[in-house]
Amino acid sequence: MHDFLKALPKAELHLHIEGSLEPELMFALAERNGIALPYNSIEAVRAAYDFNDLQSFLDLYYQGMSVLQTPEDFYDLTMAYLRRAHQDGVVHVDMHFDPQGHLVRGISLAVVMEGLTSAQVDADKELGVSSALIMAFLRDRPATEAMEVLESAQPWLSHISAVGLDSAEQGNPPSRFTEVFRRAKDLGLERVAHAGEEGPADYIREALDLLDVSRIDHGVRCLEDPALVARLRDEQTVLTVCPLSNVRLKVVADMADHPLPKLLEAGLNITLNSDDPAYFGGGMLANYQACADAFGWNRDTFRTLATNALQAAYMADSRRQQLLAQVTACN
Repeated sequence: MHDFLKALPKAELHLHIEGSLEPELMFALAERNGIALPYNSIEAVRAAYDFNDLQSFLDLYYQGMSVLQTPEDFYDLTMAYLRRAHQDGVVHVDMHFDPQGHLVRGISLAVVMEGLTSAQVDADKELGVSSALIMAFLRDRPATEAMEVLESAQPWLSHISAVGLDSAEQGNPPSRFTEVFRRAKDLGLERVAHAGEEGPADYIREALDLLDVSRIDHGVRCLEDPALVARLRDEQTVLTVCPLSNVRLKVVADMADHPLPKLLEAGLNITLNSDDPAYFGGGMLANYQACADAFGWNRDTFRTLATNALQAAYMADSRRQQLLAQVTACN
């Protein structure tokens, strides 16, 4: 099964590129940029990855971002992840990035975009891994700031496929960002949003109704609302579920308790993703394997999950059809 899952062509729809920063690269970039980290070793960083909840992770996540200073840093970060993803059998990645997390540190959007887009081009050439960018807004910062970021991003809109909404969910409902997402739609951008991870099921409904999203990132708490489950099933709204992330952030106690089997049984459009793989215990192959170990799913189930992701990914239809054929042929 492990060999099959590795060979299976996989698309990742829920990946925060800043959350792919491994401790080794964090230390290397800190040294290159003359930044002092509050850890004296790679082991000390890994020891800090015992999170109590989403906020305890976010505190370390934003601290780790401090080493990203130049286009080269963002290039190295992105290429390092895409190389690891390629080894996992990933053929496409829709990458979230958090411009506000860099702008508040004095790092311009131009610097971020130069590094990310250069890596996208090289990964496509060298690895055959395609990718798309999702510009995410931090929901615990003002919506007015998100709107400013959106407007300032217009020179790069040809490189951005969608906008997203992430960071601390509790107490930060999607409804605060209605105008921002309406403006993004006017600019021709797709919309996705984190909802129903730590926040309530009603946040999922808000994201659908007010933000007009086509994908819900996480969405596992939808099961608390049978009417919402029926709607998600009928509309086949994509849920980008991140199993190892959910365990690491205590959304569920362990994989055996994960609602993924119930989500599939309910007929929902499920995909598997790694979220922030450097912090949550592994990339795409580790997440697929964890599901195989916990739930005993057969190959057809994993083909369905891989197909769901490819059908929803931001990519050219010609490439989509090619990759879908590869999934069908994978034995």
